[in-house]
Order: sequence, then structure tokens, then C-alpha cells
Amino acid sequence: MIKHNSYFDNNVQSLGFDTADKPASVGVMAPGEYRFGTEAAERMEVISGALTVLLPGQTEWQTFADGQGFDVPGNNHFDLKVAVNTAYLCIYG
Repeated sequence: MIKHNSYFDNNVQSLGFDTADKPASVGVMAPGEYRFGTEAAERMEVISGALTVLLPGQTEWQTFADGQGFDVPGNNHFDLKVAVNTAYLCIYG
């Protein structure tokens, strides 16, 4: 089953689905600043564009571009700055 998700006044939209191993979503973020909370651990991978992220426990922002990714622990939050339309894949758990 595929589930459509929309956040931040439709500026972030994704399609949720189950992979062979874990749940995942693929989506697009419009330019802006966002804060996401996590329940399970998450792996975020940039497909196209760039995400500038402040990870939990960090004081320095890091930018990840096409083909790069980062991990976020469960039960946490992370902040994003998005300068251009950015496509991503998120794998949960």
C-alpha cells in the first residue's frame, strides 16, 4: 500500500511504502526550514538537490547533496534548511 503524506502547508510531500525490509518514504521538499521528529531511527538519503541539517547533539550544520545521506536516532528531532527543491528517500527503523 502507498500512503501520501503532506507536511508544512504542503511544502513537504512524500509517498510512504514498505520495502522488503523496512518502511520507507520518498518525497520532495520545497525551499524552507523544517523541524522533524523521529520515533524510529531514520536514514535520509538525498536523491536530487541538497539538505542542510542540524543533527541531534550537534552544533554545526552539515550539507548533504545528491547521493549522500545521514542517520538520525529514534525518539529525537532534527532541523533542515532547504535552498532548492530536494528529492529524498527516508528509511525507517
